[in-house]
Amino acid sequence: MRFASIRVALCATTAFGTAVGVAMPAHAQSAREATDIVVTARRTEERLQDVPISITVYDDEQISNRNIVSGADLATYTPSLSANSRFGSETATFAIRGFVQENFTSPSVATYFADVIGPRAQGGTSGGNGAGVGQFFDLQNVQVLKGPQGTLFGRNTTGGAILIVPQKPTDFLEGYVEASYGNLDMYRFQGVLNIPLAETFKVRMGVDRQKRDGFIHNKSGIGADDFGDVDYWAFRLSMVAELTPDLENYTIARYSRSRTNGTYGRIIAANADGCRNGADPTRFPAPNPNTTAAFLAPLACSQFLARAEANDYGYWDVESGARDPFLNIDQWGVINTTSWDVSDSITLKNIASYQEFTQAQSFNIGSDNYAFPATTQFGQPSPFAGLPFTWVGLNPDPNVDNIGQWTFTEEFQIQGRALENRLDYVLGAYYEKSSGLDPFQGSLSPISYVAQIPIAPGVTVPVLSSVSCTDVSTYQCTPINTLGAPGIPGLIQNSLTRYDYENIGFFAQGTYDLTDQLSLTGGIRYTIDKVVGEGGTRQIFFFAPNTPTFQCAAYPGRPAASGEDCVTRIKQKSEKPTWLLGIDFKPTLDTLIYAKYARGYRQGNVNASNTVPVAWGPEKVDTYEIGAKVTFRGMFNGYFNVAGFYNDFSDQQLSANLIPDPTIPNNTASPAQAIVNAGKSRIMGFEVDTSANWQGLGLAVGYTYLDTKLKSYAPPAFQFYLPPTTGSEVGGALPLSPKHKLSVTPSYTLPLDESMGSLSVSATWTYTSKQTAQADSPFGILPSSEVLNANLNWNSVAGSPIDFSVFATNLTNEKYPVFIGGSWNSTGSESLILGQSRMYGARLRWNFGG
Repeated sequence: MRFASIRVALCATTAFGTAVGVAMPAHAQSAREATDIVVTARRTEERLQDVPISITVYDDEQISNRNIVSGADLATYTPSLSANSRFGSETATFAIRGFVQENFTSPSVATYFADVIGPRAQGGTSGGNGAGVGQFFDLQNVQVLKGPQGTLFGRNTTGGAILIVPQKPTDFLEGYVEASYGNLDMYRFQGVLNIPLAETFKVRMGVDRQKRDGFIHNKSGIGADDFGDVDYWAFRLSMVAELTPDLENYTIARYSRSRTNGTYGRIIAANADGCRNGADPTRFPAPNPNTTAAFLAPLACSQFLARAEANDYGYWDVESGARDPFLNIDQWGVINTTSWDVSDSITLKNIASYQEFTQAQSFNIGSDNYAFPATTQFGQPSPFAGLPFTWVGLNPDPNVDNIGQWTFTEEFQIQGRALENRLDYVLGAYYEKSSGLDPFQGSLSPISYVAQIPIAPGVTVPVLSSVSCTDVSTYQCTPINTLGAPGIPGLIQNSLTRYDYENIGFFAQGTYDLTDQLSLTGGIRYTIDKVVGEGGTRQIFFFAPNTPTFQCAAYPGRPAASGEDCVTRIKQKSEKPTWLLGIDFKPTLDTLIYAKYARGYRQGNVNASNTVPVAWGPEKVDTYEIGAKVTFRGMFNGYFNVAGFYNDFSDQQLSANLIPDPTIPNNTASPAQAIVNAGKSRIMGFEVDTSANWQGLGLAVGYTYLDTKLKSYAPPAFQFYLPPTTGSEVGGALPLSPKHKLSVTPSYTLPLDESMGSLSVSATWTYTSKQTAQADSPFGILPSSEVLNANLNWNSVAGSPIDFSVFATNLTNEKYPVFIGGSWNSTGSESLILGQSRMYGARLRWNFGG
């Protein structure tokens, strides 16, 4: 079963060179340890430098030293990898080399735990599908693969894959107990126990608990004191049963629970006199008087921004108007892998899984804290003066979660060798089914909108209407408006959705050794994807306090006692082949030169939560790449990897901002996002990854140059909305695609006697150049950033089983945003989603057994 020599190539090869993580482990490494790292990127164990794929690898100690507890943390250190943390680090989505997962889309970068893709989850905000908290402990490694995946991985993706490989039960009675403490009252506890109950049956149990205050400070006095906090439990149970010498069954059960306040943006500018903060008035003129932005921008300027200046708010200070903000995530799953060595040349492998994901979230999407002005828009005293309200709020439906989805996967593989062991091949089939845990998932969203109100015969004026709620879930809401008049309805939008996914794939791939040095690889896959969305948007109007009236958004006038009365059905189906052709040449044992061409594909999807449900088609990419990996040994040892890539991208799935059309009288369509197939894009660049070690001194460098361009964009029209804008402009860079990303990690292991243990110091400096978040905002270009982390590790202190570490992340307290709120066109103000401030602490670990 474990024949490390098997050489089945991976369709996932849009990328090259970055072969090992951007930092070496803190402890000393011999030449063999540094250059013979074993990975499973092609579904079997292979030496990293023999795999013709661009990979970044982190071992368990590197993950611990960098305090990586979520996918957003992982992206900080990895060249080519970016994360969209718009709705919090726990729900971050990934982008590699310009391949972005926008909200509502299937992942362009898939996350796998123990060879099983993350559970499906689709709701009003991002969630699931990726690397949530509670997965990054007791691991063998984390592998970041760059390029289209599909031939050997369950679901097709265009951008790449992240493989989280847990520690497998061993033959020894062993384990560890670890405790950490740091600033912001951070504490973390980990415990792992491995028990060989019999010679053929082994069990490994682990727990990870972390809690930390938030680094974003709320100055409003409303709701939570801070945001960006951490509070989770994670449990894992692994069992290996060797049923016969040739038959193994490996089962993993895991559960994680996270309870935080979520994140909150910091408003930095408003489209009003004195608060534009440098926004170009020719490109971003004053808002149309008939829009919500015309009313809200002056309030943001006179309220939050004025208070921030008067009280000298710091970079991480915000004002939240949400009464009870929270982000609750629960995830559990069972994975079963059975492997049977039928003969010396054939192995059968079956991987089955069942997972569930739920998410409940409450916050103000615009990161606002509005209070109604003291006077009406005509200067009279307002009866609603001082009442709090929001632009758009998000709250769970009281009967269901925001997101609730189950996912089942089944994958069968035949791995083999033939033709006198010159041909290594994999044949397989994949099936995935996912659906809602409840009949529907849903949310309640208080919304501010502009209505045209008659004030005299033939005369109307735009009026801002909203609701001020003490309890959204029980409809304890008062309608308020800038005219100060009764009878103008306030609005809450109730969205119910359900998504059903079915994915089927058949694949075959093989590598044939023409000579001992030259190999050819070919692979093909045929994929069938189907998604059905059911959704209904119910509008809840308040003509009087605490007195709701219900109707369907898509069918004005139709009564809607339940959100299910408004449900419509929308579906999307596609069938596509993908393929891979590659050539590998090894002139020496430690030199690999390779070239590949691959066709990548990502399924289309639907969004049933919009006022008008929408669907979009699949995207495809043709990838060309060439690279080399060189290993050098001896007293001075290490590696040098380089790769170049060119991607021709068609029908790229990009997020489009939908702004209600102010020319439509009394348009109550809410601001929304849609996904559009955005024409053509071009992505090219190169990567360099190198590491060297000499007598305790180590230096690792990773660099990515990325040049992306949106070549064409022709979005469809959406009823009730203005023409949609997207996060990129024609001729401009794609979102989350920094041109330069560089990581440098020096390390030094002190020459201590072996009886004293191993003492080392290391640091990682990561530079990320400016990048686009959303091109349709004056603050949509994120500035460059420099993040410095440092570690001191003393393993086996004085020969004991104790390890001691001191760590710091963002040592210089760099102030940098990781995304923007994206509300400039809707509210006339913009907010930044803030990067993590300085974190530091100490860690003590007791190892036993082994």
